[in-house]
Amino acid sequence: MADQIDSTGPLLSYVRDVSLRDDDILRGLREETAQLPGGTAMQVMAEEGQLLALLVRLTGARSVLELGTFTGYSTLCMARALPADGKVVTCDVTDRWPDIGAAYWKRDGIDDRIELRVGDARDTLDELLTERGAGAFDLVFIDADKTNYRTYYEKSLALTRSGGLLVIDNTLFFGRVADPEFDDADTVAIRELNSALTADERVDISLLPMADGITLARKR
Repeated sequence: MADQIDSTGPLLSYVRDVSLRDDDILRGLREETAQLPGGTAMQVMAEEGQLLALLVRLTGARSVLELGTFTGYSTLCMARALPADGKVVTCDVTDRWPDIGAAYWKRDGIDDRIELRVGDARDTLDELLTERGAGAFDLVFIDADKTNYRTYYEKSLALTRSGGLLVIDNTLFFGRVADPEFDDADTVAIRELNSALTADERVDISLLPMADGITLARKR
């Protein structure tokens, strides 16, 4: 009985051929981001962006919170999937990279669904809890600095409604989480969060072995 298929180059190409629905705006933002230092590594895969859009639709989300905007590819994917009166609140420590995505958001006609907040995400989360109260968001996507993942998770959980969904990126972290040779702060932080999620009775979880590891956590 096989445990898992190998995601070879030809197989990934086949998956994209038969499932990826792409267009000039999405492709253009990915290509511009790829020219940046570390752009390819930091940007979510096109397949993951499409999955995020599907999750927004499946949950019927109208309010989405994103931690870690970068150039706003995932922001674009999720905002597209919202109803016209929906909103993505996306947070980043700088507006330098989100400014790249803003041109694509406007070109796509969904910029009015996106609110960018710049600053330390821990402070932003506290502000949102004060402004909007607990349970204000239907879906939260966490894809920011790894050392603060546990803090982001706890604060985001408070901001997520019962039955809402948290999507946590990079939970396999280039495979380093399974290699004891890696004990850097980022890897350790991801391992600790994964262990905590396993025992967290407040959520139902599934860690998907796609992209760099994506954990889905449904708030009970």
